[in-house]
Amino acid sequence: MKIAGMQKLSLVDYPEKMCCTLFTSGCNFRCPFCHNAGLVVRPAEDLLTQDEVFDYLKKRKGMLQAVTISGGEPTLQKGLKEFAQKVKELGYLVKLDTNGTNPDLLVDLVQSGLVDYVAMDVKNSKAKYAITSGLSQMDISAVEKSVDFLLKGTIPFEFRTTVVRDFHTIDDFKDIAEWIGNPQNYFLQQFVNSGDLVDDSVHGYDNNEMQQLIKQVNQYIPNAKLRGV
Repeated sequence: MKIAGMQKLSLVDYPEKMCCTLFTSGCNFRCPFCHNAGLVVRPAEDLLTQDEVFDYLKKRKGMLQAVTISGGEPTLQKGLKEFAQKVKELGYLVKLDTNGTNPDLLVDLVQSGLVDYVAMDVKNSKAKYAITSGLSQMDISAVEKSVDFLLKGTIPFEFRTTVVRDFHTIDDFKDIAEWIGNPQNYFLQQFVNSGDLVDDSVHGYDNNEMQQLIKQVNQYIPNAKLRGV
């Protein structure tokens, strides 16, 4: 496990739980709007050791309730399953943030009881998935398998889309609706320039535009909600 960072306390990363968020290094996407570019395009040099992480988690038992494993893309990490097992043994809930490109591991983690909540990015409509992910081309069948698995309701989950003016229109959300239906938790996240992007030429929608967009999206995905607005 290459752990490049740790947010010791988060009140927003795990629904209704106080959690610690871990950021793994490396990703198989190059989303231009990624706000964690340092974890994606630049190899992490100053990694946390697992001993450091578990020492902290042991000290915070009884105060923290959960651990969110984010990235980067965590499912690229060797030893993720064993790491999640150790976290569970300490009594914590585990949330996994993923782009859905490793459905076999996702299913294994869930069926093994090592993950309690999954947050999966739905980057865009199928037709625009590659360009939104910063790739010249891609086979999205793995992503489709992850979506299908989560829609079975085996585990609490959310889908989320970071909305970027350069990539997303209402027509894209119509297509997304045909794909994912109307899941209980689907969030449109406002893109905010973190100052450390893969491509700093992309633009977001402002607050008023996001408010107008969600009204339109709700015609197709009634449960869709805004996040970060």
